[in-house]
Amino acid sequence: MTSPPIHWIDKVANDIEQYWGLTGEIICNGGLSVSGLQHVGRLRGEIVLVDAVRRILEERGRNVRHLLVLYTQDNWKGKDTQLRAFKNSEEASRYKGWRLMDVPDPEDCHRNWVEHYWKNFGGYLHDFAKYVEVYTTTQLYKMDSMKEVLREILLKKEDVRAIINKYRGRRPYPENWIPYDPLCGNCLRIDSAEPLEVDLEAYKIKYVCKNCGYSDWCSMEDGKLNWRLEWTAIWKALKVMFEPYGKDHATPGGSRDSCVDLAVNALRFKPPIGVAYEWVGYVVGGKDLGDMGSSDFIGFTPEDWVKVAEPEVLRYYYIINDCMKRLALSLDQVYHYVELYDFAERVYYGVEKLDKESWEIATMKRSFELSQLKSIPREMPFQLKYLHAVILVQTLPEEDLLENAIRRLKSTGVLLKDPDPLSASRMESRLRRALNWLKLYAPSEFRVRLLESLPFELKSSLSSDDKDLLKKLIELFESIEWGEEAIKQTMMRFTSAISKGESQRLFKALYLIFFGRVSGPRIAPYLAMLNKGWVLNRLKEAISMS
Repeated sequence: MTSPPIHWIDKVANDIEQYWGLTGEIICNGGLSVSGLQHVGRLRGEIVLVDAVRRILEERGRNVRHLLVLYTQDNWKGKDTQLRAFKNSEEASRYKGWRLMDVPDPEDCHRNWVEHYWKNFGGYLHDFAKYVEVYTTTQLYKMDSMKEVLREILLKKEDVRAIINKYRGRRPYPENWIPYDPLCGNCLRIDSAEPLEVDLEAYKIKYVCKNCGYSDWCSMEDGKLNWRLEWTAIWKALKVMFEPYGKDHATPGGSRDSCVDLAVNALRFKPPIGVAYEWVGYVVGGKDLGDMGSSDFIGFTPEDWVKVAEPEVLRYYYIINDCMKRLALSLDQVYHYVELYDFAERVYYGVEKLDKESWEIATMKRSFELSQLKSIPREMPFQLKYLHAVILVQTLPEEDLLENAIRRLKSTGVLLKDPDPLSASRMESRLRRALNWLKLYAPSEFRVRLLESLPFELKSSLSSDDKDLLKKLIELFESIEWGEEAIKQTMMRFTSAISKGESQRLFKALYLIFFGRVSGPRIAPYLAMLNKGWVLNRLKEAISMS
């Protein structure tokens, strides 16, 4: 019997140890440019993948650090999408070419652009990873380790130029090229000052600005290296050993290959091992808007996600899928991702029996394990389905929501006893998130309100044929053990025995008498969350003569 294939993240961890050896500290890194919206797609490689690798290596007894570098010295390009963030986009165009950390906050609630857009991502890192050490390139250029590498690069600038020119095709850099972008002290641009002379002892560079004509000396703490060299310098300064990278860097002969070449043949150090990952798409109302993008402001933030679903749900979705598979996320379909996660949890605990190959089950279980940030309970806590939570929050008052939900679930037989503290905490979390989803993103078919009483005009709109169908359904419902699966199977058997037109009329009548509308979400889960006696009484009231 062949053993199941190894999980792709376990393979990444194995590759790291094969590359660096089985002892010593492992330093992992990720990099992000805070050019705008910090979307959840950026959690995939830099946060979730690295954190899962950290967990595996720590289980093997290794000490692992998870670093994250924010590229804050990069120039602000002033794209239309970035300009629109300001009330006066024409006035904001003067910030083009400024360092990201110098651009003002467009909403005047933080010190600068970086702090404003980082808050909805950085403030939620602890929800998606155990511990992340965050650095900015603004900080790095002031660190001694980075200064040492920068001096080394400038001393070896001809060797560096020869390597980079191999990757530049018809636009080679000329002799005596200085691979550094100074900050203009007059117009504050970092994309237009030409370096003229280097003083390594004083750690300064003389420049002339092509934008405003100003000439001066710039501290090398304030500017930045050419981007390929910056990436390589960060590896050496921070002793990075593993770093995932977006697919755009993975092209043969592309940016990562050039950085590895620089590391080995110019700066003489062992570059980190890496793994490429695909972008994450953004879907709204069933339409794929393309890949999430920071400066394009396409996507949504980790803050948006945790309002409507648990962080572990997104971690699982990223981990169960191979890193080079394109994924697309939609907040209006969040219940779908939760259902996938809940299914995996039931498989993990053996509650759900699968007619699948053993390797598929093993992959699902391992993905569930790696998606967890807290210790996994020995026994599975009570699992409140997301769509059940959606139903409950629409049929119960918001005040004392958990207590009322427990009472309802016990009365309908979904809960057999009071939940333990962990189960109760999970239930409350899911109820609150389902309520947020309904208010913020749920498609209209999920937004229904149970009619507290049956209006006379609605009852009188039912035909005798409608009432005959409802009467037969009452007879079937009276004999079953009340629960979602039993209700669903009963209705399937009933509708398979009648015509398509009668089936459509039955459902239309059901939606009318319970919700006052002619269509809605799947009705079996809704009925299961209601007391059987109450449901039967409503059906009987609908077919009564008075």
